[in-house]
Amino acid sequence: MKAISVLGSTGSIGTQTLDIVDEFPDQFRVVALSAGRNLSLLVTQIEKHHPEVVALADESLLPELKNRLMALQTKTRPDPLPQLVGGPQGLDVAASWASADLVVTGIVGCAGLLPTLAAIRAGKDLAVANKETLIAAGPVVLPELKKSGSRLLPADSEHSAIFQCLQGTPWRDTARLSTGVPTPGLRRIQLTASGGAFRDWTASELKKATVADATSHPNWSMGKKITVDSASLMNKGLEVIEAHYLFGLDYDHIEIVIHPQSIIHSMIELSDSSVLAQLGWPDMKLPILYCMSWPSRLETPWRRLDLTEVGQLSFRAPDPTKYPCMDLAYAAGRAGGTMPAVLNAANEEAVAQFLEEKIHFLDIPEMIEGACERHKPDLAAHPCLDDVLEVDQWARLAVREKVNRGTKRMASATMAA
Repeated sequence: MKAISVLGSTGSIGTQTLDIVDEFPDQFRVVALSAGRNLSLLVTQIEKHHPEVVALADESLLPELKNRLMALQTKTRPDPLPQLVGGPQGLDVAASWASADLVVTGIVGCAGLLPTLAAIRAGKDLAVANKETLIAAGPVVLPELKKSGSRLLPADSEHSAIFQCLQGTPWRDTARLSTGVPTPGLRRIQLTASGGAFRDWTASELKKATVADATSHPNWSMGKKITVDSASLMNKGLEVIEAHYLFGLDYDHIEIVIHPQSIIHSMIELSDSSVLAQLGWPDMKLPILYCMSWPSRLETPWRRLDLTEVGQLSFRAPDPTKYPCMDLAYAAGRAGGTMPAVLNAANEEAVAQFLEEKIHFLDIPEMIEGACERHKPDLAAHPCLDDVLEVDQWARLAVREKVNRGTKRMASATMAA
């Protein structure tokens, strides 16, 4: 039985991971959970899974969590309380928990970086759904992987598809898949994209896009931030950078193709021109399960893919005019060093401002481009962890300041009118 630590247990990835644990109680057990502020759901998860340790990102909520758990204890159910830890150090404790065999990282954004590094340094294998960790700190993470011997198992559908396809090559037994070392014979990666909420909108129609529009994904059920990223295609741009770090290909050999049905999750082209693809219904549980069970596969009762039911599979090239975030991501990846960290942080902050309706959807790429341009003179080509953390905070502040300046100008114009 594999012992699992779930970071971000109350989020989309975390809840689906725990659903899988429920479906396969003979295969997995939960030893550690971490969450942000959703105490009600966290308490329910603790009561069901009996973890050994629970971490709260907001340590001020620890007393309330302890009180809620003590209230559940009865004479008939005198279950011992898990160890409760909080703050960044608490997240590191859950990530490196001694009895955990696998750490599932579902914390959204760059907040997952330090716990991921803690897990790697503890020698844990990771199911990585937090792409921002590699994007912001690939030059830091990859040497740590090599040092510890940990393995990153991609838990998002696209990189899981690539990982699975690579295991169909003759080099599967010797290649260090998903560690940044290029696999012999791998010529090209094609990342498929649904096109997001605005795939059928024109570029001019995006001027009127609302938060409700951007968070209504046609195929996938995901959190708000990643759904907005999908609408802007930044999600795919970030995945290009992640694929570069995971699989070692340069950016000229990593492509994006719009595939509205989301049945083919990604493809690889080999040196003899053969193309391998992984297919399935759009359901995040499948790549998560594969990470959890790897290198085995488990029998599931899940819906089987029927291509006659799908009917057709279509593809088209993405429009860079409609999706400017895509080119921004390629440019940041090629610049390397600390630039991907700036791109990622600026995007996270811009999306947060959009979700709060402080900026328009089309302002997101403008905010990101502005931060990246300002960072060019200060780019660190070979960053350490402190460099990454510093530019992460700088880029977020740069976006907030730009939003605030725009808000003040609008207020002044309104008063003058």
